[in-house]
Amino acid sequence: MENRTYTMGIDVGSNFIKLVLMDYNEDPQVIDKRTEKIRKRDPSALGDEMVQSMLERNKLRYEDIAYLASTGEGDMVKRKRGHFYGMTTHARGGNYFFPEARTVVDMGALYVRAVRISTEARVEDYKMTGQCASGSGQFLENISRYLGLSIEEVGDVSLTSTQPEVSSGICAVLAETDVINMVSRGIATPDIIKGIHVSIASRIIKLMSSLKAVSPIVLTGGMALNKGMIQAINEALEESSKGFEVRTHPDAIYAGAIGAALWGGFRDQRLREKELQRTMETS
Repeated sequence: MENRTYTMGIDVGSNFIKLVLMDYNEDPQVIDKRTEKIRKRDPSALGDEMVQSMLERNKLRYEDIAYLASTGEGDMVKRKRGHFYGMTTHARGGNYFFPEARTVVDMGALYVRAVRISTEARVEDYKMTGQCASGSGQFLENISRYLGLSIEEVGDVSLTSTQPEVSSGICAVLAETDVINMVSRGIATPDIIKGIHVSIASRIIKLMSSLKAVSPIVLTGGMALNKGMIQAINEALEESSKGFEVRTHPDAIYAGAIGAALWGGFRDQRLREKELQRTMETS
């Protein structure tokens, strides 16, 4: 394979590590992708193993990669060339999925972040929830575990709800107490899950309104793959008459890693251009 054509992006989150390999050219394409739940493993060692495994699987050496860029908890990545903020990478990843996108909503494990972007995928403004809010992916995973569900099951379970019970707590601790009370009152699990989705959806709509979001809006992050969550957002939009157009993509969980790989390729090009210019000036 031709040298200095390929970039990698690695997104180290609180629960998952996402990694992509891209063919970086005039029309960048994802060649390979992988996600791993961290569990109790060392994120730094796991990330390094993922990078090495992907290189070997694609018959590449580390030296063949023009730029390995990190995002998220970038300090955990041993062999990165550079790091980009999550807001920047999700903006670029959302733009990669839908070039016409003007707002990206990163629905992460610790918070939800709404970002308005330019046509070049640069951040123009943003709004975000606090880490203690009950509108995060981690909160949803904690509740699903308490209810005996895996995080992969909650979307389908939510779709079967007939009478959603919405939590009143904004703080995650109070919301969890609400859920415990719902269980003791015999509220059906689908109705509890749908109620949580409805609560999170209302916060997302408020974020978008506060940001003065511009359609189309792209949802990224792990929660963007949750069918129950998407349904709740669309229902909330219909009730609010905000008129936002929301889109999702099957690779939404990789948005940060894709954005890192793309910005890494862009930075590498600029560095090479500057090096060529210096060489020409001194020759």
